[in-house]
Amino acid sequence: MVSTVPYGAWQSPVGAELAASHGGGPDFVGTAGDELWWVSPRPAEEGRFALVRRRAGGPEETVLPAPWNVRNRVMEYGGLPWAAAAREAGGPLVVFTHFADQRLYAFEPDAPAGGDRSAPRPLTPVSSVGGGLRWADPVVLPDRGEVWCVLEEFTGTGPYDVRRLLVAVPLDGSAARDRRAVRELTDGRNRFVTGPRLSPDRRRAAWIAWDHPRMPWEGTELKVAGVSADGRLSGARTVLGGPEESVPQVEWAADGSLVAASDRSGWWNLYRVDPETGESTALCRREEEFAGALWRVGQRWFAPLPGGLIAAVHGRGAAVLGVLDPGTGEIADVAGPWTEWAPTLAVTGTRVVGVAASPRSTYEVVELDVGTGRARPVGARHTDRVDPAHYPEPLVRAFAGPDGREVHANLYPPRNPGHTAPEGELPPYVVWAHGGPTARSPLVLDLVTVFFTSRGIGVAEVNYGGSTGHGRAYRERLRGQWGVVDVEDCAAVAAALAAEGLADPARIAIRGGSAGGWTAVASLAATSLYACGTVLYPVLDLETWTAEDGTHDFESRYLDWLIGPRDEVPGLYRERSPLHRADRISTPFLLLQGLADPVCPVAQSERLLAAMAGRGVPHTYLAFEGEGHGFRRVGTIVRALEAELSLYAQTFGVTAPGVPALELVAT
Repeated sequence: MVSTVPYGAWQSPVGAELAASHGGGPDFVGTAGDELWWVSPRPAEEGRFALVRRRAGGPEETVLPAPWNVRNRVMEYGGLPWAAAAREAGGPLVVFTHFADQRLYAFEPDAPAGGDRSAPRPLTPVSSVGGGLRWADPVVLPDRGEVWCVLEEFTGTGPYDVRRLLVAVPLDGSAARDRRAVRELTDGRNRFVTGPRLSPDRRRAAWIAWDHPRMPWEGTELKVAGVSADGRLSGARTVLGGPEESVPQVEWAADGSLVAASDRSGWWNLYRVDPETGESTALCRREEEFAGALWRVGQRWFAPLPGGLIAAVHGRGAAVLGVLDPGTGEIADVAGPWTEWAPTLAVTGTRVVGVAASPRSTYEVVELDVGTGRARPVGARHTDRVDPAHYPEPLVRAFAGPDGREVHANLYPPRNPGHTAPEGELPPYVVWAHGGPTARSPLVLDLVTVFFTSRGIGVAEVNYGGSTGHGRAYRERLRGQWGVVDVEDCAAVAAALAAEGLADPARIAIRGGSAGGWTAVASLAATSLYACGTVLYPVLDLETWTAEDGTHDFESRYLDWLIGPRDEVPGLYRERSPLHRADRISTPFLLLQGLADPVCPVAQSERLLAAMAGRGVPHTYLAFEGEGHGFRRVGTIVRALEAELSLYAQTFGVTAPGVPALELVAT
């Protein structure tokens, strides 16, 4: 029976706990011979990331039990946390970073139980106060007896007392007791570096570097150096990239040439690069992206195959997997239900492994056999316990923003086979602003979205100007305009939903986390379009969002691009900050904050609360012990989702069944 119930009050089989338990997805896939490896989130296990293995023809196995947490904090967002090397005897040799102490460990999963090598053994020393050590993007080189990787080393207590360089860590464990045993490959002159890529003949290495104030999607340099017989780098030089050219990934082809992604044409396309001369040739010139924003070192959008073909994640907006023939420039996309592929690829023989999803399926590990063209999921699949009839039927839309500019958005209308709304009632909607802000909301199944849409609340994810997936010019719209373009674009989508009769104009909310939290609060202060807002771990005050005042080094100069150099436009830092426009906020809001957030410090949220005191605006603040930038624990996510739904129910004038009431305080 289909019952008639107001939007927002529908009964749903997707509870907050189910939505929370499906948070995230597999990541950082790789290989060791014929074996497939990846990391997988475990929200129910204190949010740890497990290392998972799948032997040829076998089931998925979790390799390391709790509390091992395969994750690192390089640049705070983390980078590739593991690598493995196949060996003729004894099984693979695996190295990984453990989140609790940030040390690099080695272990041999097939070693006899109880032996010296059957458990992880540390390769790097314990970090000292004022001298924190973090490791990422490793390459295991058993023939050299080393692991080459990125080292992020904090040399003092000051915010800029940090250096990043390529290093070689001995596999014999000697550096576990002595930092001096770590061999430095680069001199640390570049503020940021990615992991090294060794040429097929092991005589050259390539990597990517950049410096403040640039972010990696603004400008990076592709470096090449010779590798001596004793493993030292010499003659480092730049062969591609620069201050206005972003090169986010490089790989060696089997013939000794380099394959790199560059946005020199206005789009991240693939190029063949001569490592000696730097001469480059476009391999597939298209107005599409073959790479993206390098938020984490070790992301891979493409991977050369042994025969000369290149597996590549590409597209305009949505990113799909294709196999490129660099000789002809033709690309054949993979058949299957997957419409979105993550920036993590690995190759073993003629097999390509990645992580993919669709509007009907969450992210899963998928293997493509290039020889047959057949793709299939190979990891454990979630059993949703939810009838797919409850999933929304999403729409990809382009709306008209100010000055006629295009604004891209993904719409998820309410859907529930057991309910319909009273005749003539329009649904409430929540406009979601993604983080970054140089990022993108992919069109994939997310049970957090279903948590709302199956209750009769629509979701509109806005890929506002500044988002990736639509070329450099689209990203550049946000240059100097953060707090303006993002706010205007979200407002344009909200207004269009109301004007087209898709949403109730009196019941539109806004939601965002991190940079999206900035956009949400700035929107509440700038327009009367929204009935309420949900704000997660936000940026709120630009005047204090610096390394000196608590944020991290990686983004400490991001504002030079987003707003303008501080010494040139000092007034804008205060004028744009939502904290200094709190007097304009008059609608209810929910503020959610992790107390261990190194990116958006808790002090900013507390200052917003202080600024709202005495204004009589209903709001609630929930702070979570042990949570950082982005919530990972089931209990936290459940509490946050239920509080958010309660906010909407109260604001929209409906009763959300089975959800504890949130107390909104008007101080």
